[in-house]
Amino acid sequence: MPAAVPVTEQLQLEDAYLSCCEARVVGLDPEQSRVALDRSVFHATGGGQPSDTGRLGGRRVLAARDEGGVVWHELEGELPALGALVEAEIDWERRYQLMRTHTALHILCGVIWNEYAKAVTGGNMEPLSARMDFEFDPLPEGFGARIEQRVNEEVARDRQIVVAFLDKAAAGLDPALLRTKQNLVPPHITRVRTIDIVGLDKQADGGTHVRSTSEVGRVRVVKTESKGKGNKRIRIALD
Repeated sequence: MPAAVPVTEQLQLEDAYLSCCEARVVGLDPEQSRVALDRSVFHATGGGQPSDTGRLGGRRVLAARDEGGVVWHELEGELPALGALVEAEIDWERRYQLMRTHTALHILCGVIWNEYAKAVTGGNMEPLSARMDFEFDPLPEGFGARIEQRVNEEVARDRQIVVAFLDKAAAGLDPALLRTKQNLVPPHITRVRTIDIVGLDKQADGGTHVRSTSEVGRVRVVKTESKGKGNKRIRIALD
């Protein structure tokens, strides 16, 4: 196991449009072919969003994982030396597609919460496609077409998306900021990050998002399905 290393300054939490940064290697894990950095632009797998891929000092980054605030970057090839300065760069096209997709899911979630007050029971995404599960039993008649229309109306409204941070110890975690059935905020988090689609939806979230709903583009509900009593799945795709 690697020695204890400091937590990573995750620059993408402040600005999802950053695609590269200079960073120092502060941890090595040769057994798993991965390194930790003092700062990074790589989003780590979590909250249904897959990790970024990219390059680190000329080496391919296959995945990134957050372990207690330390972001480990899985590399292809020889690891850089401890203490080395390296250039970290994400695959921007893939990141931007994930940003659009993640924001589309928040629009979907906001529409359903505001109209039906149904919590999210699960979700997952890939670039330009995603699924989200809700506590419906059954789905209302004509639900898929109705929700597709409402989501695209919100996209067209060009709503601003604002990132903010709350001190968890001082303010506690407001239940109104949770859209999931279970609290998925990691216990090591001291500041709760919120994503506010102004006028539509505000919730705790650690993923990457666009600055305005208009950047999402056309959203299609491609399928609705039952995953058991009180659990219905909505699949979407972005054009």
